[in-house]
Amino acid sequence: MCMKKIILLALVGTLWSCSPVKVFMDYDREITFDKYTSYAFFKPGIDEVDISDLDKRRILKSIEKELSLKSLALSDTPDLLVNIAVDAKDRVVINNGNYGFGFWGWNPWFFQPRFNTISTYTQGELYIDLIDAKTKRLVWQGKGKGNINETTKNRDERIGVFVAGILKNYPPQEGE
Repeated sequence: MCMKKIILLALVGTLWSCSPVKVFMDYDREITFDKYTSYAFFKPGIDEVDISDLDKRRILKSIEKELSLKSLALSDTPDLLVNIAVDAKDRVVINNGNYGFGFWGWNPWFFQPRFNTISTYTQGELYIDLIDAKTKRLVWQGKGKGNINETTKNRDERIGVFVAGILKNYPPQEGE
């Protein structure tokens, strides 16, 4: 019986870690984004981000990949500055395993006491800011919200999904 609950808990945890990223974006509607052809990372802002250097490198590498697909080149004299920010919140889920009334629950094989399971996951938010290098004004911001935790096996892939989802809507199309 305990093994079934462990398998169920592992399955739920896997589904949470693979859940889709919710993406939001906002931008300055007065800007023509076609004029931007190069970028650089805003090092002072990125240095302040409170995550591991490994995850920072994963995020920056994913941003480089996605921006190159959009014909933006990394440059020493950029049109855009790229900054990131993160916010993470730990969430607790209590699953009531009861299918019945009161303390005793129904099971296809017999009545049994119910057991609650508790699991945790981290809900993270990744912000990608694109700043006009000349005016120092924020011109585009994307935000991805989803789940990731220390047990995520392929963090490179999961972070890549976050970044790709966020940058999918850059540059914004007319009417967005």
